[in-house]
Amino acid sequence: MPLLYESLAALAYCGVGIAMMALGFVVVDLLTPGKLREQIWVERNRDAAILLASNILGVSIIVVAAIFASADALGAGLLTTVVYSIIGLVAMAVSFLLLDAMTPGKLGELMTSHEPHPAVWVSAAMHVGIGLVIAAALI
Repeated sequence: MPLLYESLAALAYCGVGIAMMALGFVVVDLLTPGKLREQIWVERNRDAAILLASNILGVSIIVVAAIFASADALGAGLLTTVVYSIIGLVAMAVSFLLLDAMTPGKLGELMTSHEPHPAVWVSAAMHVGIGLVIAAALI
């Protein structure tokens, strides 16, 4: 019976994790000009892919920490995962907007331009860093 419960718990966390990563996709898409899916999969824009990947990594870090912090309380763990993931996504969006306000040019346009730009690594580091900070708050 523990194997069945743990398998269902893993599936539930996967479902919540995937939903939070999908929400992260929507947030990045809203913050950048154009359609993110076109930028990455059709136009093969590496900077847009790095920005999205860093967002997904940040959310994944939060999800993993929420699982560790939940111990054996599945319902509370799933709720914690959702709440802290949303906090992380809001913090990532705010950090993106603050970085945009503090630097020359429009950050979203730089990230989706066809010319690679090193600023993507700064924004990516902020996304992963925020995920780590929230993870530390959880555990």
